[in-house]
Amino acid sequence: MFDEELTVLAAQVIKEFGDVGSTIATAESCTGGLIGGCITAVAGSSKVLNRGYITYSNEAKTKILGVKAELIEEHGAVSAQVASEMAIGAIRQSGSNAAVAVTGIAGPGGSTETKPVGLVYIAVATSEEEGAFVEDFNFADMNRDQVRRETIKEALEMLLGYGLDDPEEI
Repeated sequence: MFDEELTVLAAQVIKEFGDVGSTIATAESCTGGLIGGCITAVAGSSKVLNRGYITYSNEAKTKILGVKAELIEEHGAVSAQVASEMAIGAIRQSGSNAAVAVTGIAGPGGSTETKPVGLVYIAVATSEEEGAFVEDFNFADMNRDQVRRETIKEALEMLLGYGLDDPEEI
C-alpha cells in the first residue's frame, strides 16, 4: 500500500521511538489518517503508535483537539498556528510523548491566492509546555496523491528529527 521509502521511514520511527519507550499520536487533516496508516503498515507499530486523530473539519479540530475557533478564523485552518495547536492538542488528549500534526491544501481545489494547492504545515510537539516545532512546505506542481505522499514523508522525517528527547537526557 505504501512505497518502500515510506515504510523504511516508518520502520525507523518505530525502532527509534520504541528503543526509548516513547509513544506517538497523529493529528491529521489533509492526509486523512495516512500517516498513522503508514506507521501501522509496519510490524511492531503497536509499541509506539498510541492513537491518531483525523480532524478534517474545523469542528473536529476544535472539539477533538481543542484548537480555538478564533484561531482558525484569524489564521485559517491551513496555518502554522493551527498546525501547532493540533500537535499540542494531540499531546494533551493522548498523553503521548510526541505528536505530529498536518494541515494543508492537497487540491485540486480549495486554494486561495495566499494559500495555494500544495501548501502544507507540519508540526511536531513533545510537550504542551514547550509548544511545537512547525515547518511549512509548498508541494507545488503535484497532484493530490503526491501532495499527501510528500506530507507523510516529511511528517515521519520531522518526527525523527524533533520528536525524540536527547538520548543523554533519557
